[in-house]
Formats: sequence, C-alpha cells, structure tokens
Amino acid sequence: MKITVIESKRKTISIMVTPEGEVEVRAPLKTKDAVIEKVVKQKKDWIQKKLEKVQKASQQAKAQGKLTEKEIKELHDSAKRWIPERVNLYAPQIGVTPNRITIRKQKTRWGSCSRSGNLNFNCLLMLAPMEVLDSVVVHELCHLKQMNHSKAFYDEIYRVFPQYKKWHHWLDENGDVLMKRLG
Repeated sequence: MKITVIESKRKTISIMVTPEGEVEVRAPLKTKDAVIEKVVKQKKDWIQKKLEKVQKASQQAKAQGKLTEKEIKELHDSAKRWIPERVNLYAPQIGVTPNRITIRKQKTRWGSCSRSGNLNFNCLLMLAPMEVLDSVVVHELCHLKQMNHSKAFYDEIYRVFPQYKKWHHWLDENGDVLMKRLG
C-alpha cells in the first residue's frame, strides 16, 4: 500500500483514504517516521476496510455506468429546481436565511456553506433518496447557525430532521458509488 505523508501546521496525525484509493497521512511538521509508522500500523485494519470500500464502490459504479454529459446536465437542471425548494422548506424551521444557492458537479463534496451564507450543493444528490437530499440541506443550513460540528450543531440538525443519522449513514455507505459515476 502506497502512503503519502503530508506535513503541516497541525497538532495531531490523521489518516484518510481518498476516493481514488490512496492513503494520506497528515502529520505535524517534523513528525518522526517511526511515529507515523506506528499510527499507520495501529490503524491497519481501518485502512484496509476503507480501501475495500473504495474498491467495491468502483466496481459498483462501473457496473452502473459512467454518467453521460446529458445525464449530468439533467441532474443539474433537476437540482436547480428541487434544492432551492428544499432549502426554502427547512430554512424557516432552522431560523436562518441563506444568501446564494449554487449547484455544482463535485467529486468529493455533497454540500458546503460559506461564512457569507452561500450554500453549495452537488447535483449528484438527485441520484439519492429525497431524505438524503434533505439531510444534506439541513446540515448545510445548520452551519449558518453553527460553523462547526459541535454538539449544539448536531442538536439543531436532530431538532429539525430526527432521521438525520439514518440518511447520513445511507450517504456514507452509497455516496462513493454515485461520485465515481462521474468517471
């Protein structure tokens, strides 16, 4: 297994398996190789599980077929109609007013929220169940109140969308397949 080490101004070591099946270790500057090797060894089973998940997603995406440009445009058009509607449904319940809503074709993110109140969503959400779309919409809207992933943030999500955990899990389990269909 190939491991890429990225050193930066951080306090802890983290390991990530990318959608391409590469292992990235992020470590504080000047971390000794022996320390990194020890952490990787401790997380070996977790890494292997993630690599298997990436491989399985690639196989499933290949079986479903790469999305054509026409299909992507249709998803984008559909998302431009549906997502603002869902944002308008949930924003008053949360007590926020977003600035701008943008729909994108992304390979790594389902949604994001900027400090200026702009919301971004992935058009591929249109391939998921509506509850998944709602879970991402609520997640990003709640960031307008809490720009973090604190307990207060999740309390707000569950207040508005009690089934969040179930649909977030669906996306965690199936989202890689959807993104890999972009090719």
